[in-house]
Amino acid sequence: MMEYRRVVRLSINGLVLCLVITVLAACSGSSRVRKPAELVTVSNQFDLAPVWSTNIGSSIPFNFHLAVAGDAIYAASHRGNLTKIDMLTGGKLWEVTVPDRLSIGPGSDGRTTAVVTTKGTVYAYDDTGKPIWNMSVGSEVLSEPVVAGGVVIIRTLDNRFIGLDAQTGARKWTYQRQQSALSLRVGYGMLPIANEVIVTGFSGGRFGMIAIANGGLIWETPVSFPKGFSEIERLNDVTAKPSMEGEIICAVSYQGRVGCGQARTGNLLWFKDYSSYTGTAQSADLVFSSNEKSYVTAFAVKDGSQVWENTQLTFRDLGEPLAVGRVLLVGDAQGYVHALSQANGEMLARIRHDSSPISAAPIAVNGLILVQSQGGKLAAYSPK
Repeated sequence: MMEYRRVVRLSINGLVLCLVITVLAACSGSSRVRKPAELVTVSNQFDLAPVWSTNIGSSIPFNFHLAVAGDAIYAASHRGNLTKIDMLTGGKLWEVTVPDRLSIGPGSDGRTTAVVTTKGTVYAYDDTGKPIWNMSVGSEVLSEPVVAGGVVIIRTLDNRFIGLDAQTGARKWTYQRQQSALSLRVGYGMLPIANEVIVTGFSGGRFGMIAIANGGLIWETPVSFPKGFSEIERLNDVTAKPSMEGEIICAVSYQGRVGCGQARTGNLLWFKDYSSYTGTAQSADLVFSSNEKSYVTAFAVKDGSQVWENTQLTFRDLGEPLAVGRVLLVGDAQGYVHALSQANGEMLARIRHDSSPISAAPIAVNGLILVQSQGGKLAAYSPK
């Protein structure tokens, strides 16, 4: 029986069901409590020195991400605040109030910044914070927009990808995926590459590459296949944003597999049974992920062999990982950021960023590490 403490929303042909998976253990007659592991003492072998911090507003109950373009950070809150922040100082360059609450964080290329409301309306702003257009896409949106190549790409919950002109909001193209009988009602991350394509996951254990210019599907490949008897057991979605390093791209599915392959073709080099909803991070030689028990695992990129596994953070509900330098950074549900050695999984350092969950991956840019909590604290740290 799977164990999972967060609320998982399932969509059955438009009917939404909410399950708190922790309850399933009780249904099986077990009295086990899913207790987060106590933190082990760490003598920090390096430091993440605070540079600046600011409050951007809470994203709870959603998981918002930052957008970075040039020397600016774009951040949003569930209440509808959209902010442009100077990366070097943390000062707010401008802040606007979107006319409705937001369901997801912003997308930006530095010229056009787009956000989506809980009612499915896209609002776009120019580089001064002036509103330039708005457009309804007719469905709920839980995936961050991608702004690249002059196109704002919106992924709706009913499996449509919509390309809108970044300057006018006019619809340029639509790509429709078949609706699955049962799927996770979460945001599906989109990875833009060179302003030309995006790589993203699909339900049913598949992921693929889509052209930004016209919405055409370039390739699609399965990383895993549904297993089990019930529809819930057969849930097998690639929800997290795939990762890419060089010419190798990696993806992981929920209740399925992790695998890596050639970015140009999607052909997998290997896959291993694994389950994750927080995605992968890569270095040149390793791919990292954490499962529902918050075990952190490193696999060899070349053949998928397991290099190490760290179980010290069991049940701490880890967020999305970031591989940078020689460390792997990952936040947890109590607001800590943990630094693990990429070489062997040893715990190297820990900081307390906030008291609310850190679900989005930290961002490494311009010599800084940016960390955002769901409670709204955004801070820049300098690795020492």
